[in-house]
Amino acid sequence: MSISRISKTVLLFGLIAYAGLFGRASAEERTIPLKEALLIALSDNPEIRAQSMALAATQEDVGIAGSYLLPKVAFEERFMRTTTPAYAFSFKMNQERFSAADLLGAPDTFNHPPAISDFQTSLTFEQPLYAPKAYAGVALAKKEHEARTHELDRKKEEVALKVFRAYRGVMTSRAYVQAAQKGIEDAEAHLRVAEVRYKEGIGIYSDVLRARVALSTATERKVSANKNMESARRALGLMLGLTESLDIIPEEQEIAVRDIEHYYATSGSRKDLKAMQSRVTNAGNMLKMAHAGYLPVLGIGGAYQINDHKKPFGSDGESWQMMAFLKWELFDGTKREHESRKAKYKINEAEEYLNGMKKEIAYQIYDAYLSVGEAREGQALARASLEAAEEGTRIVSLRFENSLSSMIELLDMQTGLDAARAGLVEKESAYLSAAANLWFQSGSILKELGLE
Repeated sequence: MSISRISKTVLLFGLIAYAGLFGRASAEERTIPLKEALLIALSDNPEIRAQSMALAATQEDVGIAGSYLLPKVAFEERFMRTTTPAYAFSFKMNQERFSAADLLGAPDTFNHPPAISDFQTSLTFEQPLYAPKAYAGVALAKKEHEARTHELDRKKEEVALKVFRAYRGVMTSRAYVQAAQKGIEDAEAHLRVAEVRYKEGIGIYSDVLRARVALSTATERKVSANKNMESARRALGLMLGLTESLDIIPEEQEIAVRDIEHYYATSGSRKDLKAMQSRVTNAGNMLKMAHAGYLPVLGIGGAYQINDHKKPFGSDGESWQMMAFLKWELFDGTKREHESRKAKYKINEAEEYLNGMKKEIAYQIYDAYLSVGEAREGQALARASLEAAEEGTRIVSLRFENSLSSMIELLDMQTGLDAARAGLVEKESAYLSAAANLWFQSGSILKELGLE
């Protein structure tokens, strides 16, 4: 058996084994339509799950801020033993054990009392009635929660874009495999013609060798294309929060690109823009909180108390009290003045960020719209190039069969055809990716993908 025949045999068995390996891998992979993949990602993607937890934490911040407006109730058990005259006198009074005998020994019993113990049990409460800083704190926490909600929605749009691209990446890699397979089929046809011509004595052996090299090169391209397809499938699974690969259900995606003014209009609902608008509002809430520091705090409170000289929770004596209070901080070392000025600077900072974001969004939409137009033109040119390459290869192939063209000319045309096939796949993928990016930049991607 000749070396060339051995090489062909090894190559054939290698292709069979490779096809079998990927065939089994593909058979075990779960296939999924695009919309289902998007829905799974929006619930199971790790980034979204993490940001959902962060959003839940800000909801608790609202509860924490609101807790300052609710009553505070405290229970306390305290023990003290003392010879301090004032404490000794009050302990006996609170324990309701003060008697005439204590007065008979005065003033010595007052000035030099024996050691006395006191177990004091108390239940106290305090309820603010007017707390301006607490009101501002609740508004601040609610608005921050609103901003984080918008940020989570924007993260969902970002993940949807990534999943769309990953899904299309699998479809594109599959198209590359198909293009590589056509290249193999063409190379095999060229090899057969070269071998027939050599056997009939009208061709040369070097043409056969060149055709075999071309077949090997085409096979290598398919091996690489298969590897890229498997990697793309695993990447799709990763976007959905999975560790295994996923395969796709090939489907045509309707792409309707509207006038640019439509995308400028829809960009006003971009979630990250709304989040920044919420933060501008919150900067105003910070100023309100600073101003609230100039106002008094009003509230009521009370306590129930029992005292005993022998045991905890005992009740030799009991008492209660009710109170109302007004606390007005008249001077705090100019802290409030600095807080007010700081809040005003924060308002200006947030407004500058908002204005800058609006301009940046307008630019992003403009650039994305131009990219869609560029990709559309590239797609049309790639189709025309493929048609020309197919026709040119067909003509040169016929001329080669009739000894009017050389194998080198045929392989050159075949190389151009293979490049044109791959180029069309690339341009089609670029167009879909550009359209999805335009949806993302305008804040309409979930609607365009049928998820709103």
